[in-house]
Amino acid sequence: MQAWKKNIRKVVPYVPGEQPQRKVIKLNTNENPYPPAPGVKMALEEFNEDCLRLYPDPDCMKLRTVLADYYKVTPDNVFVGVGSDDVLSVAFMTFFNSDKPILFPDITYSFYSVWADVYRIPYEKIPVGEDFKITASDYYKENGGVIFANPNAPTAIYENLEFVEEIVKNNQDVIVIVDEAYIDFGGESAISLTEKYDNLLVVQTFSKSRSMAGTRIGFAIGNPELIKAMNDVKFSINSYTMNQNSLYIGGEAVKDDAYFKETVSKIVNTREKTMLRLKEMGFEGTDSKTNFLFVKHNAMRASEIFEKLKEKDIFVRYFKTAGIDNYLRITIGTDEEMEMLIKALEEIMNF
Repeated sequence: MQAWKKNIRKVVPYVPGEQPQRKVIKLNTNENPYPPAPGVKMALEEFNEDCLRLYPDPDCMKLRTVLADYYKVTPDNVFVGVGSDDVLSVAFMTFFNSDKPILFPDITYSFYSVWADVYRIPYEKIPVGEDFKITASDYYKENGGVIFANPNAPTAIYENLEFVEEIVKNNQDVIVIVDEAYIDFGGESAISLTEKYDNLLVVQTFSKSRSMAGTRIGFAIGNPELIKAMNDVKFSINSYTMNQNSLYIGGEAVKDDAYFKETVSKIVNTREKTMLRLKEMGFEGTDSKTNFLFVKHNAMRASEIFEKLKEKDIFVRYFKTAGIDNYLRITIGTDEEMEMLIKALEEIMNF
């Protein structure tokens, strides 16, 4: 082996959902099937060359102010980044620097272990129960920090605010991060708890409920000391992480609250109707509070259903992961897309 190869950092990377390069029914990456708010399109039409020629505001104040107004906090409580992945990555670098392991569920967003490996953070995966639920008391032991997704992914399970507070209350000597990428589809955010607990950071994204996965906007809300620490790390890496376009149109997406709630409601209604249809065919799954379903069928392996759907140009997500390797994660699309999924499954299952 050449000597320089010994110094290369080797990690097992996160593997995102497949992005097919042809027209398919794409239900594998939890994108929103509806367009962004009308104000976003209007803002894009006003976009000019100066927005490309000039550096963006490194403090991202315009977007932070809009978010602060919406969530009833101050701009000093808000950090924004290039998608919630960027926000979480900065948070890992900023807060998880103890020799003690950070804790997160063994079945959850697989990027957590990737960041921990990249930044050489010790970690422990805490097993979920047979019902895929997190046990709060498992996180009361000594640790270097806690992170969990609520609702969890890929299981789609939501825990109430009292559950979240129990974990935060029992970990006040470390930072607790609650990843709320899917909170708008059926849960109550823990943002209100950031006023009570100065060690709590809540992270959300524009990729799911606000139909802006391609724009890459994420944000965190926490006490100003946490936000300043994250900005210090960000400015040590790249002061201009957010582009002008994202800063400009992101605020317009937040301002149109009526449209936001309308599209979320559509997705929730479609989710519930689809689950009923799947149960009629013998599928079973968790009580989803997200924009996806997590289901299995006892008569046919998930891997086989996955491949047969793919042959019909319907893409869903399959994980070759112990404990969930007989489950499919199905993004909620439009009513028309879900009807085509149901018809394809009826053919596959000879229903």
